[in-house]
Amino acid sequence: MAPPPKSPDTWVLHRGWLKEPSGDGLWLSMALPALGLDPWSLLGLFLFQLLLLLLPTAATGGGAQEPIPRVRYYAGDGRRVLSLFHQKNLQDFDTLLLGADGGTLYVGAREAILALDIQDPGVPRLKNSISWPASDKKKSDCAFKKKSNETQCFNFIRVLVSFNATHLYACGTFAFSPACTFIELQNSNLLPILEDQVVEGKGLSPFDPAHKHTAVLVDGMLYSGTMNNFLGSEPILMRALGSLPVLKTDTFLRWLQPDAAFVAAIPSTQVVYFFFEETASEFEFFDKLRTSRVARVCKNDVGGERLLQKKWTTFLKAQLVCAQPGQLPFNVIRHAVLQPGNFSSGLRVFAVFTSQWQIGGTRSSAVCAFSLKDIERVFEGKYKELNKETSRWTTLGVPDDINPRPGSCSAGPSSDKALTFMKNHFLMDQQVVGTPLLVQSGVEYTQLAVETAQGLDGDSHLVMYLGTTTGLLHKAVVGGDCRAHLVEEIQLFPEPEPVRTLQLAPTQGALFVGFSGGVVRVPRANCSVYESCVDCVLARDPHCAWDPESRLCRLLPTSTPNSWRQDMERGNPQWACADGPMSRSLRPLSRPRIIKEVLAVPNSILELPCPQRSALASYCWTHGTAPLSGASSMVYNGSLLLLLREGEGGLYQCVATENGFSYPVVSYWVDSQDPPRAPDPELAGIPRERMEASLTRVGGGAALAAQRSYWPHFLTVTVLLASVLSGALIFLLLSRLGALRARGKVQGCGSLPPGEKAPLSREQHLQHPKEHRFPDSDLDADNNHLGSEVA
Repeated sequence: MAPPPKSPDTWVLHRGWLKEPSGDGLWLSMALPALGLDPWSLLGLFLFQLLLLLLPTAATGGGAQEPIPRVRYYAGDGRRVLSLFHQKNLQDFDTLLLGADGGTLYVGAREAILALDIQDPGVPRLKNSISWPASDKKKSDCAFKKKSNETQCFNFIRVLVSFNATHLYACGTFAFSPACTFIELQNSNLLPILEDQVVEGKGLSPFDPAHKHTAVLVDGMLYSGTMNNFLGSEPILMRALGSLPVLKTDTFLRWLQPDAAFVAAIPSTQVVYFFFEETASEFEFFDKLRTSRVARVCKNDVGGERLLQKKWTTFLKAQLVCAQPGQLPFNVIRHAVLQPGNFSSGLRVFAVFTSQWQIGGTRSSAVCAFSLKDIERVFEGKYKELNKETSRWTTLGVPDDINPRPGSCSAGPSSDKALTFMKNHFLMDQQVVGTPLLVQSGVEYTQLAVETAQGLDGDSHLVMYLGTTTGLLHKAVVGGDCRAHLVEEIQLFPEPEPVRTLQLAPTQGALFVGFSGGVVRVPRANCSVYESCVDCVLARDPHCAWDPESRLCRLLPTSTPNSWRQDMERGNPQWACADGPMSRSLRPLSRPRIIKEVLAVPNSILELPCPQRSALASYCWTHGTAPLSGASSMVYNGSLLLLLREGEGGLYQCVATENGFSYPVVSYWVDSQDPPRAPDPELAGIPRERMEASLTRVGGGAALAAQRSYWPHFLTVTVLLASVLSGALIFLLLSRLGALRARGKVQGCGSLPPGEKAPLSREQHLQHPKEHRFPDSDLDADNNHLGSEVA
């Protein structure tokens, strides 16, 4: 729906000034002579406008195509209550695991593992914790190898998985000497770790806590991707535990580049997928090109008998592409998760990417969706082959004399011919192309968690939670058009720091965030902040709906009454919030919910705030049926600054327009009489409440409301005005004096000083006055200096 008609009583904000939308350009300053005020009021009005002219104006975000969060919450905002668990002498809460009961959260911190009770909605309660520090000898060896004994030589928990109903399996860096152990559970509590139960964890946990890693437990076997040496130059994909033999990637064959960084491991029916990024060896550029990969190994792989013994015989990898048409690709993958639930369209993998290149000094991020069917199709396609003579990659089909297909999950060991082929043909020719769902500039996403939420329409909506490098959390909802909108942005920590891990607890309705100082519990929805049906519907949060009986925006229960209102498809309040029979009417809802009465004094400066609850809406002010007084009103930071004159008053409304729908955000009835005058008949029946507004007097008389002093601004403006006038006067005097001196020299009115010679000719002595000018070098130097300062 189009915005409301531009009636004469509607004024819009343009560069900090209120202007009539009719386009006649009637600015506020032109109405000064017609005010008819006394000299003091006229002076106050002049200083009032001069003050507002000097105030900075807010930049508008019009024209931006990227989605922006509709609501933003800063750290400590009471509207978005977060619960923080932290404990003295504990830090680096890097690993989170949800227990099988859904009410226990296991946390891997530095040299400790904790069990938290998360069943209550408040701060998680510590059930018990166990210590698992690196030995003194390991710490001493770590420091001897030039590692920091303050930040690195500890045991950072990197793997924490549920092995069975009675045991967890954990691995840590163990002061650059990885170690693993089983942890016994008793009623969801952790039992202490025995020293003789700790085994070497090389290939399962990284040496360096800064290195990326991934691990997943499938059918009792642990699949991990990490660095396999102290220097961090030997990436490895490894399978351990279980009944099948331990398998690794072949380092000599360079299946993985030395800088490979693993971010996720996702199991499927017959295979396990690993997502990572590395330097692209198949492309030749001046600079190293980083690329995102997906690798595949079969679960039933047992290694070769003569070739590739204790090595993967089914290892294949392909390139992931996440890009917008005509734009640089997002080539660095940061995290990936599998779509939860069953969908008729097939399972998808959602991954977070950043770009290797910075545009405008900031990095950008994207979320792309990859179909598992597309990934499988690429792994069934052609291979790439490296020509060792030319060092170039070419395309190669599957040889006819090799059956079954190399790299397939066939039963039984592969032939020597197939293994020989697999040793050098591990890179697939085709690329796996993803669908961009969300693209953001100036944001670096680090972690991703996804879930599905069923709306009132019966459809399942994908909800994504995205953590950033600066400690922000974005909640995004993907619509039917595969485009995401940001419901909210939450600042999790007072000081910027990266979000290290995310863990959803669906039965608890919460998201848990791990960071350096603890674990933050974030309720996955904040419905109570939406105070009206219009605001609730415009939020388009699948977890929230409007309850007309209680007149509250509430969380959707398991069984939702038919009277509740929600519109996830369009976010149209005209339909969802219509009284009586619901229909997609285009009639705007213009009646305010409540009117605030403000008692003011003539010739006083009145401030009427407008709460801007949505960053997606545009706001403007209206005054009854008459236009706002051009010389006595100004919008600054959304608030209306009003210089109230005798006889003025009435209804002032801040109107928001969002998604083609206009509605009053706040309504004020301003009057100078006590009690106020009777409102218009059209406003009958609307509740009213008395409030005090910030104001100060310009003319004589006493203020009736809370005083707010503008004298510091008055003195500041006066000093600035005097400085400007003095500077201008001095400049004019100096310019005039310089011109007089130059004219005296040209006309030769004075005698030459002693020691100077007379000009050789009259033509050299007499120059035309218009040729007198400042040297170009001085002007250029000043201009260049000024330009560098501005830049």
